[in-house]
Amino acid sequence: MNLARVEKELKKRWPYDYRWGRIQSDDWDAKTRFIYHTYSFAKLLEICAPFPEDLKNYALNRWYNFWSAMAVEYIFCSHKQVMANRNKYDKLVDFRIEHLPFDHKTSVFPKGYNNSLSYAQKHPVDLLKWLYKNQSQEGRKHLNNRLFVVLYDEHRQKHWKMKAEISVLKNSIDNYLQQFSKDKLISFNAGDGMVFADIIWVMAGAKAKPKPYSL
Repeated sequence: MNLARVEKELKKRWPYDYRWGRIQSDDWDAKTRFIYHTYSFAKLLEICAPFPEDLKNYALNRWYNFWSAMAVEYIFCSHKQVMANRNKYDKLVDFRIEHLPFDHKTSVFPKGYNNSLSYAQKHPVDLLKWLYKNQSQEGRKHLNNRLFVVLYDEHRQKHWKMKAEISVLKNSIDNYLQQFSKDKLISFNAGDGMVFADIIWVMAGAKAKPKPYSL
């Protein structure tokens, strides 16, 4: 994956309003499967041109989130202690870190979470439980090990734009993996048994180290 190209394409999404208009569903996911094979934002706009506004917004958001997630997964799997899951149909595991399976999710700091950023950072289990309970419904919902990359933009209040800051995400993930230890993971009962989870915080204004994109 060419991370520089992905970042460039994702940032072309920024001038357009980020609106869902409805909760993600398996039905509308099926109508927008083309996002998996659409690499450029210009092509995406061309495909979505005849769509009603709500379906167009849905497709733009899914495309943006999908390719950001693919870049994040690629960054994780570029590290020697991380093994990619070769089964692309497995919704429960994206990769294994030191043989421990994980799904990952990049998420903006949730509006519906009724506590402050400071509280969440001091009480990560509380935020993790909220994320497990409230995110990824229908075909995405599961209660297994997860790593959450949580984005927070204090100044611009446009947390979602940070999903396109691939170089910044890479820097945070690299730093996390350099210090990774199973003993540092958070373990709790997510409602259907014990899980291992953690939060990788990515704050606006964090500067990425000048590393090349070739991995």
